[in-house]
Amino acid sequence: MNLDMYQERIMDHYENPYHRGTLEAPTLECHNHNPLCGDEVCIQAHLDGEGRVSEAYFEGEGCVISLAAASLLMEAVEGKSLAAVKSMTRQDMLDLLGIRLTTMRVKCAMLPLRTLEKAIYLYEAQSSA
Repeated sequence: MNLDMYQERIMDHYENPYHRGTLEAPTLECHNHNPLCGDEVCIQAHLDGEGRVSEAYFEGEGCVISLAAASLLMEAVEGKSLAAVKSMTRQDMLDLLGIRLTTMRVKCAMLPLRTLEKAIYLYEAQSSA
């Protein structure tokens, strides 16, 4: 894909986000924010009986990059196991976006992934208690 196609895809996910909203009784949930820029995101997900993400939704306020990243991430994690989601890296998130970002914009892009990671951590801590 060329840069224009990536930028168009990012704008499409910003303007028409994938699974923006809330879930009733989510298995995983976490709210997080970036105090430097004010971006906020809340990630919710349901797990199926096999530990796979059956549904993933987000709510948030922020810049194009953080909200498009949340939408792209929700789309990418559905159907994946928790182990696969936990193994996602910074580079995986940047690859989903497909464009070069400044250091500040990388923080915006990483907010949804870090929030999902924290939601998984909280779920696993609660499940083992």
